Amino acid sequence: MTAVPALEVEKLSVEFRTRSGVVKALDNVSFAVGKGETLALVGESGSGKSVTAYAVMGILDPAGRVTAGKATLGALDLLHATPDELAKVRGREIAMIFQEPMTSLNPVMRVGTQIEEAIRAHQRNLSSSEVRNRILSALRQAAMSEPERRAEQYPHQLSGGLRQRAMIAMALAAGPRLLIADEPTTALDVTVQKEILELLQELRRELGLGLLFITHDLGVVAQVADRVAVMYAGRVVEEGPVKEVLAAPRHPYTQGLLAASPKLERGNLTPIPGSVPQLTALPPGCAFEPRCGVRKDECRAAVPELRMASKEHVARCVLV
Repeated sequence: MTAVPALEVEKLSVEFRTRSGVVKALDNVSFAVGKGETLALVGESGSGKSVTAYAVMGILDPAGRVTAGKATLGALDLLHATPDELAKVRGREIAMIFQEPMTSLNPVMRVGTQIEEAIRAHQRNLSSSEVRNRILSALRQAAMSEPERRAEQYPHQLSGGLRQRAMIAMALAAGPRLLIADEPTTALDVTVQKEILELLQELRRELGLGLLFITHDLGVVAQVADRVAVMYAGRVVEEGPVKEVLAAPRHPYTQGLLAASPKLERGNLTPIPGSVPQLTALPPGCAFEPRCGVRKDECRAAVPELRMASKEHVARCVLV
């Protein structure tokens, strides 16, 4: 774990009420993000990555609830904060960039007006000229071309890459110290994706931001992250320095993800057999056991604890 965490999540558990019963979406999820550090949260759809971010931000669906855990930002536990306390830190201390900006930006408000809202939520006494300068500064930080013009445009007048830059500008406008990016490049073409990834890395270095980067793409993880936490069926199954985890993964699921990832060299991909279990019917032991090619009898008995693979590398597997 990082020595000076900007955000520390401990034993976070989340449940959802559904027609099929109670679904345990997160089970004892723990990690930390340090100042100026990027932690990538990676896994398949439904693994709990976005639910983790929504729980930390206090924006869970009404059907969901946090049943255990802490998420410490400075002296504040975000999971047990009052609505007023959350309103004071959202944007100012912690901000989030969502996957699809077109559904996150207000389609009938100019981009500059939306950034102004983010600024005035925390600094109501600024003059109009000061706010204008802050808006343009945020757009320049997000490497937005022609910031004066873009501030007057509506979201539909911008390309996908420019809309994502507008979201980044809005997230940065109030000067947060921690940024959560939830699959921010999924809907973008490869060239624009590279530009956005480079921008986030540059902002992290220049502003000393902690960055929690959520993705399903291990190629992106290799580009942006210092550390990686791999999630499966609502649990962290492996965590460590990104170079170590990608070079020598210790959990069979991480090994399967790497084998199934596209590579530059021509060759066949090796899919992971089976499918992710339903969260309403998780096996009593390791959730990956039914799909695992090296499973043992003890894997079915109980959920394995995280075990030390090296000084900073842990994996939830009995083979470690």
